[in-house]
Amino acid sequence: MAQAMKSSLQGEIGADVEIKAPATKFFHIFAVRPQDVSKASPETVQGCRVQGEEIGRVGTLITWNYVLDGKPNVVKERIEAVDPKKNMIKMKVIEGDLTKEFKNFLITIQVTPKQGGPGCVAKLNMTYERIDENVAHPETLLQTGVEMFKDIDQMLLSKE
Repeated sequence: MAQAMKSSLQGEIGADVEIKAPATKFFHIFAVRPQDVSKASPETVQGCRVQGEEIGRVGTLITWNYVLDGKPNVVKERIEAVDPKKNMIKMKVIEGDLTKEFKNFLITIQVTPKQGGPGCVAKLNMTYERIDENVAHPETLLQTGVEMFKDIDQMLLSKE
């Protein structure tokens, strides 16, 4: 986990998660089938609504209903970048509960195949700027994301 940027209100936090499913399948869930996240991790994600002409394209809007610390939350994200060759997607939070505590919040997911073996490493990275010093760094949100990644992996493996 890294934590150094321009001001004490800005930060970056991340985690690498070992995934048994193939990298392209895991990436595909976020880039093409985000509605399947709620099927894989129903305790965490209650729903997902996609707005836009083509799913998985820059500018597509995704609204997530999720649970954090036992409380229901909503967040709307805009896809900022998609690179299928690198299995990478970036989403910027533009509305919802996170905007009450963060001026900026960018989530990057990048999935890298393991060299010489099955599976991959899914990297979850969050770059953010808190509105003030009273807002906690998003460690809980990161841990929730890690658990969600594990749930998605289990769903993908059960379909093989």
